Amino acid sequence: MTTSELFPGFRPERIQVAPGIDIQAIVGGSGPPLLLLHGHPQTHAIWHRVAPALAERYTVVACDLRGYGDSSKPAGEPDHANYSKRAMALDALAVMRALGFESFRVLAHDRGARVAHRLAADHPQAVLKMALLDIAPTLAMYAQTGEDFARAYWHWFFLIQPSPLPERLIEADPAAYAVDVMGRRSGGLKVFDPRALREYQRCLALPGTAHGICEDYRAAAGIDLEHDRADREAGKRLAMPLLVLWGEQGVVHRCFDPLKEWREVADDVQGGTLPCGHYIAEEAPAALLERVLPFLSD
Repeated sequence: MTTSELFPGFRPERIQVAPGIDIQAIVGGSGPPLLLLHGHPQTHAIWHRVAPALAERYTVVACDLRGYGDSSKPAGEPDHANYSKRAMALDALAVMRALGFESFRVLAHDRGARVAHRLAADHPQAVLKMALLDIAPTLAMYAQTGEDFARAYWHWFFLIQPSPLPERLIEADPAAYAVDVMGRRSGGLKVFDPRALREYQRCLALPGTAHGICEDYRAAAGIDLEHDRADREAGKRLAMPLLVLWGEQGVVHRCFDPLKEWREVADDVQGGTLPCGHYIAEEAPAALLERVLPFLSD
């Protein structure tokens, strides 16, 4: 598998988290546990440029989200609840518990950062510290959607269309979908290791992936917002230390105020921009490590 080249010294793990649901992960390093969660339309391979340095200090666990990579891709439910961030957060929690970790740190990007947000909200005792990359809270981003954001994040509105329209279009040329979604960002395709890009394209072509990624976004535009609104109405806030970082060349920086939005839902927030676009761990690994390692340490 390509990821063995990208993560020398890491071992693969396939963990059953629920009946019929397996999560693919890699584990490497030693020390306190650190969970890594990736974004769209990618896999755990996004971490290949930072994982070796992280593994010098932490036991690093990098998962493929449900519906992505080599993890299970169940058929979506009518309300998309089995692709809610609540369900995906339970997947992540089950993986860490299966590996013997009851509490841990989290570093997450994009869709994975939305899973991490729900993980921290639903299971605060499990998350010691959390670093989130290039997102504002989902509820805030939908509520403040304007033309600039909608044009740049067109896939948010394409993927939520009823099945099977978006699935059929993605499945017609999954490799091109990866190029179109990732290559149109500020850094273009040149920021990606060709081996990682091939891995993203391989996984997008797997049976069920197109449906899984669409269900992720359908859940985000529906049941996930219900969960977020319920937290807001109940006055539920995140108490653990939170680091939020975003690319100064990206859409999140242009369209939102991430620090302000995260301080609406969390008590202990710090962060700022990094000199890159959306794909921080691949575009600016050294800058990311410079900010993340001091934060994660005790």
